[in-house]
Amino acid sequence: MSCAFRARSGICRSRVLLTPLAVRSQSSVATPQNKTTSETDDEAPVVKKRDVQVDDICASCSASRYRVSIDFENTKEAYRSKTTLELLRSLFVFKLCTFDFVVDRNKELMQLSRAVLRKPLFERLMKMTFYGQFVAGEDQETIKPLIRRNRMFGVGSVLDYSVEEDLTQEEAEKKEMESCVSEAEKECPGVDHREKKYKAHRQFGDRRGGVISARTYFYADEAKCDHHMETFIKCIEASGGSSEDGFSAIKLTALGRPQFLLQFSEVLVKWRRFFNLLAADQGKVGLAALEVKLEMKQLEESLAKLGILAKEESQNWFTGENLGFKGTVDLLDWNSLIDSRMKISNLLLIPNLETGQLEPLLSRFTDEEEKQMKRMLQRMDVLAKEALRHGVRLMVDAEQTYFQPAISRLTLEMQRKFNTEKPIIFNTYQCYLKEAYDNVSVDVELSRREGWYFGAKLVRGAYMYQERTRAEEIGYEDPINPTYEATNNMYHRCLDYVLEEIHHNRKANVMVASHNEQTVKFTLNRMNQLGIHPSENKVYFGQLLGMCDQISFPLGQAGYPVYKYVPYGPVNEVMPYLSRRAQENRGMMQGAQRERSLLWAELTRRLFGGELLHTPRP
Repeated sequence: MSCAFRARSGICRSRVLLTPLAVRSQSSVATPQNKTTSETDDEAPVVKKRDVQVDDICASCSASRYRVSIDFENTKEAYRSKTTLELLRSLFVFKLCTFDFVVDRNKELMQLSRAVLRKPLFERLMKMTFYGQFVAGEDQETIKPLIRRNRMFGVGSVLDYSVEEDLTQEEAEKKEMESCVSEAEKECPGVDHREKKYKAHRQFGDRRGGVISARTYFYADEAKCDHHMETFIKCIEASGGSSEDGFSAIKLTALGRPQFLLQFSEVLVKWRRFFNLLAADQGKVGLAALEVKLEMKQLEESLAKLGILAKEESQNWFTGENLGFKGTVDLLDWNSLIDSRMKISNLLLIPNLETGQLEPLLSRFTDEEEKQMKRMLQRMDVLAKEALRHGVRLMVDAEQTYFQPAISRLTLEMQRKFNTEKPIIFNTYQCYLKEAYDNVSVDVELSRREGWYFGAKLVRGAYMYQERTRAEEIGYEDPINPTYEATNNMYHRCLDYVLEEIHHNRKANVMVASHNEQTVKFTLNRMNQLGIHPSENKVYFGQLLGMCDQISFPLGQAGYPVYKYVPYGPVNEVMPYLSRRAQENRGMMQGAQRERSLLWAELTRRLFGGELLHTPRP
């Protein structure tokens, strides 16, 4: 097992018109979420980009600025890749998503249709409507035409096998309670001093509730986790086979028993809280996470006073970890104290301020629980190695806040190991969280200190309703920003921080996973200001298949690395995914009708322009 937890420690101006060939030679877009197109025999022809005006301002020998203007109102360019029938299908599906009855009862309606029409007709109907809009095909072979066509227009693909277990609520709750409660807790409930946020609660056992866009996995056994790993490996192989520098997405709850994620998250949060307590003792409150630096002498005295460590012991502790030589300890130094041990369960130690001892989070772990923890880490390691071998970047999806501290820390350890030469592992940051900026800034700083490539996917978040309800009912602080505006501000703040890091240190990389046109425009503007050219492949854009084509395809045609999240799987087995797409579109379409208006505008243009039989050509 090699997944270690230790933290290691004269101006020329020229105006350039990029021709289609020039843009293509400078930009390696058009592959799964980051794919370049050095394709094989059956690949798509070279992307023909539209002419793009670029201001090239050379401020020095190594820095230049480019101004790329993209017109998101140009429906001819936005929908060049679509037939008229596909436009009509989009309009029909999006319109249906505005009817509450259809969305609220979509599962029942699909079940009824399947019973009445029988399998062949039902599948044909779905492929003409919802399935055809949001799913690429049934297997890795049938999705190839869509991937090739998107690639022709500069848009890559992130493959995801979107088959989900069709569990009842009762079945989901039972599985969750069995997989999130340790043997020690089952035998002696309430003996271990666990925080309620990081314990399983039956009323929230079905983690699909209040979640729209995220896929949910429930633990069954270790064999099922191995099956999930093999599925992820197939997606990695398919992404690598489609083009160079592809993307593939994974979820850690698919790879092991979630009990470990809950427990490790609680440990990490308690250690950080202890750091904040010590900082407050030194009068350092209200500062950004990276601005807090504990004075070593005062820290040693505080640890001795609390009975955690004698002064001499703390000196040996910090010296052994090569910390404190500069006279201070910051949050990154502090985090490095949670290190790799012979037994994974030894990681789950927390400071007990009442007894003055470092104590295990749980009274005991069984041998099987110890093995299950190690297997999860081993599966992560296997997937990272497969991604590296196939030249695919691996995005670790974010999950609920009671799992996320552990997921982020484990992803960070993979980044330190595999991102030494190029960005292979990408962590996901949910910007609806109050702590999002601190999380991004701390991880960027660690990558800067240790010299590895930082990779991030920024999302607004998928669990808001569930998180808020759980916090209120169980009784802990709501982790979500209070307003939508606050979340937008947080997203742009985190994004701007990473873009600034790219400007100063070309080792950072970010995926702007957003359907928000203003966010995309904000990103393009900041890239222009900071001199980050799309051909550098440092900033990527991502949207879901079947949604926001008016953003994705103009970006791809302009030479930006842009990717569609491409689900695939048999019709009957992707029903849960389609159900969520219907709900997500209902939420989006009722609030804004922009996409439908653009679709109508393009249909009208084709009708009066004599282009109803339009054939997609790049």
